Amino acid sequence: MRPTDKGALLRRSIPTRRSPDRSKPKASVARPSPTCVQAAAWLGDSAREACSIKEDEHMTATAVPDRFTALPDEHALQATVVALEEHGFGVDVVADLDAARQAVLARIPEGSSVMTNTSMTLTETGIADAINDAAGRWESARNKMFALDFATQAQEMKAIGGQPDYSLGSVHAVTRDGTLVIASASGSQLSSYAWGAANVIFVVGAQKLVPTLAEAHERVYRHSLPREDARAQAAYGQHSHVGKLLEIHQELPGRIHVVLIRQQVGF
Repeated sequence: MRPTDKGALLRRSIPTRRSPDRSKPKASVARPSPTCVQAAAWLGDSAREACSIKEDEHMTATAVPDRFTALPDEHALQATVVALEEHGFGVDVVADLDAARQAVLARIPEGSSVMTNTSMTLTETGIADAINDAAGRWESARNKMFALDFATQAQEMKAIGGQPDYSLGSVHAVTRDGTLVIASASGSQLSSYAWGAANVIFVVGAQKLVPTLAEAHERVYRHSLPREDARAQAAYGQHSHVGKLLEIHQELPGRIHVVLIRQQVGF
């Protein structure tokens, strides 16, 4: 039998106008969401299929594999700690959100300029509020930056946010061999992480540990991006995307410190 294309089969199955068949509901047409289009471009057909949604559905976390949210076993956690330290990163492992906040604040000298970059982890741990409190012990670079006018003082804002004494944030994945991976739409926080800040502290839920760099990229697009996209729509009324992707493979000892939390927190 000669191969027949799907379109031909569909055309043959369409009822004639003389005897229309209205007994079957019209099928929904699958279409990818904006975030999944980007994921598919990076990860290929498997991501496109996994992210496909119907017209009347919204993207949810239910389709995300458990491996992106499950906490690692002790062996994987300790192996990652060793690898991070071998690559020049300082590491603390703490039990919960309160312990993480205490560990971070204890590392920052009073009076230091501190930039709290946008992060669900900093929000959920209470670190962002502690730093940006007007009566706090530290100089909030965020407060100082947003007191300026972006239309006329954008470069000053970039200097304040990009060159603080301490830049705080999180990452989207940590590989077993000690690489930190951070995605961003605008890249506003990445310059301080890579070079500008004198010190950097990353606060990271242990569910973000992954075996390889390929899985780190997959986690960014299939797990973190859909959640950030939903947050951005709620907060700003617009979709998010991955505009820049920073990988930190090595650092001079003493500049970057990672606080790993033994529970799920952040995207």
